[in-house]
Amino acid sequence: MAIAEITVKSLGDLIDKVTPTEPDPRTGRRRDSGVYRGDGDAGWPLLTSLDKLGGVGSPHSKADLEEHILRNFIRYSRPHFSSPPINDWEVLVAAQHHGLPTRLLDWTYSPLVAAHFATVSGRRESDRVIWRLDWKRVHRCFGLPELALLIENLEGILGADRPMTPWTLFSGAAEARQFACMFEPPSLNARIVAQSATFTLCSDKLVPFDRFLDGHGLGAALTKFIIPAGEAPRFRDQLDLVSIDERRLFPDLDGVAAEMKRYYS
Repeated sequence: MAIAEITVKSLGDLIDKVTPTEPDPRTGRRRDSGVYRGDGDAGWPLLTSLDKLGGVGSPHSKADLEEHILRNFIRYSRPHFSSPPINDWEVLVAAQHHGLPTRLLDWTYSPLVAAHFATVSGRRESDRVIWRLDWKRVHRCFGLPELALLIENLEGILGADRPMTPWTLFSGAAEARQFACMFEPPSLNARIVAQSATFTLCSDKLVPFDRFLDGHGLGAALTKFIIPAGEAPRFRDQLDLVSIDERRLFPDLDGVAAEMKRYYS
């Protein structure tokens, strides 16, 4: 099935359209099983920061540098960790959150946080997008538990006889088993907590994530909520009214400065 597209023209409209209408059969509560990601251009595919390293116009052109990038991050970052990382997956998460190009995709449990990232950047003439991923559907397709995985669970994706590390993934050892999954990072810093952050990880680093899912019959696991370009400023004002801004989502001096810069621009 094709990826669904839904136009939203206000924050209230977005909330109405992401709110589940059917109760969870186990609890009776209406719970959303989706995660969200905001982008400044609705025309872009789901590209990781590694994909974009060669530029949005030529994605994946530097995918082979993935291993070298992480190795050098490990080499130079050690003095800056307040406590030693548990394993290299934890290093990869920290690297992603500090802007290193990786194959991870950032998501959030909050559609409002995703709306922030969709509206805080992008060209004025571009429609913005909030992606929704039904991650449980993805896990079912690849034979994974319908639970948000933890870092400790990632090692078992290839099986007990071959624990998966970032290095086995980078080397292509995981290609025999194609997969995509969602995992929750440990609370390494205040940003992860403030942004209700989570990640997706994919075995294939040479195609956009949405194309990978579509190739496995999972196009319907994605929904695109389109914010028309003309509505983006109103969305942004509404997000500021409910305190979804840089100062709250980046609770440090960088966040304070970023909010002040945008406010006075």
